[in-house]
Amino acid sequence: MIGTVLCYVLLPAARLLRALRDAFFTCRKNVLLAKSTSTQIEGVFAATRGRSVPEEQEALLQQWLEEGAGNLPASESAPAVGKVSVTFSSDWLEGSELLMTSLSDLNSSPEVTRCAGQQFTELHTLASSELQDHAVTELTKLPAEEPVVVVGSAPWAAVVPQTDHQIAGCATIDIEVQNEDPAVLAWSLARDAETVPTEPPTWPIQATVQFCPFPTEVPYHEILWRDWEDLSVQPCVLEQVSENTPLFEFRIMSYNILAQDLVEQGLDLYLHCHPDILNWNYRLPNLLQEIQHWDPDVLCLQEVQENHYWEQLEPTFKEMGFACFYKRRTGTKTDGCAVCYKHSRFQLISFSPIEYFRPGLDVLNRDNVGLVLLLQPLLPEGLDLKAVSPLCVANTHVLFNPRRGDIKLAQMALLLAEIDKIAKTTEGSYYPVILCGDLNSVPDSPLYKFIRNGELSYHGMPAWKVSGQEDFSQQLYQRKLLAPLWPSSLGVTDNCQYVTLCQTKKLGRRKYSRDFLLQFHFCDVACERPPQLILLEGVTDAKPDRPAHWPKLAAMAKDPDPQPFIPRSSGVIQHGLNLTSVYSHFLPQRGRPEVTTMPMGLGATVDYIFYSAKPVEKGNRGGRRLYQDGALKLLGRLSLLSEDVLLLANGLPNPFCSSDHLCLLASFGLEISSLREG
Repeated sequence: MIGTVLCYVLLPAARLLRALRDAFFTCRKNVLLAKSTSTQIEGVFAATRGRSVPEEQEALLQQWLEEGAGNLPASESAPAVGKVSVTFSSDWLEGSELLMTSLSDLNSSPEVTRCAGQQFTELHTLASSELQDHAVTELTKLPAEEPVVVVGSAPWAAVVPQTDHQIAGCATIDIEVQNEDPAVLAWSLARDAETVPTEPPTWPIQATVQFCPFPTEVPYHEILWRDWEDLSVQPCVLEQVSENTPLFEFRIMSYNILAQDLVEQGLDLYLHCHPDILNWNYRLPNLLQEIQHWDPDVLCLQEVQENHYWEQLEPTFKEMGFACFYKRRTGTKTDGCAVCYKHSRFQLISFSPIEYFRPGLDVLNRDNVGLVLLLQPLLPEGLDLKAVSPLCVANTHVLFNPRRGDIKLAQMALLLAEIDKIAKTTEGSYYPVILCGDLNSVPDSPLYKFIRNGELSYHGMPAWKVSGQEDFSQQLYQRKLLAPLWPSSLGVTDNCQYVTLCQTKKLGRRKYSRDFLLQFHFCDVACERPPQLILLEGVTDAKPDRPAHWPKLAAMAKDPDPQPFIPRSSGVIQHGLNLTSVYSHFLPQRGRPEVTTMPMGLGATVDYIFYSAKPVEKGNRGGRRLYQDGALKLLGRLSLLSEDVLLLANGLPNPFCSSDHLCLLASFGLEISSLREG
């Protein structure tokens, strides 16, 4: 009998007391946060049990308690729950349990903000007088403090993440809209908070993911502001460009736009994002608006989904004045690369798609692709006697796998060989080259140095080290690169040139195939014993018999399939394109590295724009080749961001940037020469 009473009376009473306590603490938090000033609202609070409250924070809270109730407007009067006296515990002062939402967020889902107060009122109404007395007794055991008025609404309110059944039981209550724009208020709070040094917010990928509501009014264009850096006014550029030298100026953009199929296949990478901003119908207008805003003349895109390209992107780009070329990845992949150029500025000379997959080669067994275009700039009217050099534009997306640096190097060698073929002039020099793409390699990695310095010694290098994306040095088994990296049958030399385009080093030297030379192994001359050879019975006196499968002597007259000589070195690859990066990969004003993407909340640079320049004589600093502008001059670039700034915007993608990569944009100038001079 006693057990039945305990089960059916005391257990519900204990659950009711727990609900009363939780609802009460929720109301207290809303009041204190509503009274807080902009310099103390950092946007994220939480519960960290067992920690003491700092003296400065306790004094500040006491000031809120003393002054806040009297300064509230009449419209924010206390609800029917009345005044309650309770200690200000540190259990809910710190951590990451609370989310800051603006007034418009509360309008969109007011049931969340009013749920705690309504539950508190209903519990007071439904509970019996005996349980109420018991609840008051339990609350009075805590140290007393000044009474607090529970406020129902505020311009900023802390919302406790609640379960679906808790939110469903709350009624919808309209909240009065303040005169001040919430977006302006949010930005002003962020600007005021900049004066207080704060730690960057932790990345919200945990067991229970903190989801930030869809804040369309948050001024992301202010947080993610990117400056245009005008490099044409720098002394080094002014010295190279005289006042009488006209330039053909153009802009080029490189952008990994994040294929929608890849989003849906890897949703675990985007747990920090609201599902709405991952929707293609939301992302597409954002991407097109960004491209249209920066107005590039040449556009290099990666991760372009094939059906989206043909159905949406290409028709839109054509309306914007672009001519477009696309190459889907091989195999079953649904995305690829695209290069678009304004037909009012350029005319196509040649177009060459590249497939890196080669059957039977382990070093080239992936489905990545690239594009190489040779474009002729179109001069405006009135410059009929002027000429400008053609421009070679390449775009690629290299393999991601951090462990397979051997594949990355082989793919890059194929791309450089194609550029060498397309951009080489009849005199043996090169047209200006711009190489764009997602190379899945960090700055100063061996792959990056190979592109920039033109040489890499790879023999014995761990494959994971090539891209520098991750450190696998602790693994027991490590794949290492061995020379030669690819077989001669690929037709590419260690100088990243096609064999058919290589010049013979020694004129007049005949090159024969291996099969042709093996035919002489059993010829009559080879089977005759030289006179000076000592005769040893059973050793040097035996004449080998010709195998039956060997060809007859008549077939040895001429090599039917001569193969050109392929120079191979011992573990060193080179190229002669003289490429350097548009970006420096470091933000001196912030003292932080640039980032172009943020996988799993960690910033990294993997996207690049390389362009051909002129090496400085005897210019080598710390193993880095030094360059100066040649015929192609870098005039400006769109600044990149640092990791801490992107964390403030909840990483990538976000409501403002609809890709997990930032776009790269640069402005160039090509020298316009006179036909008479040519």
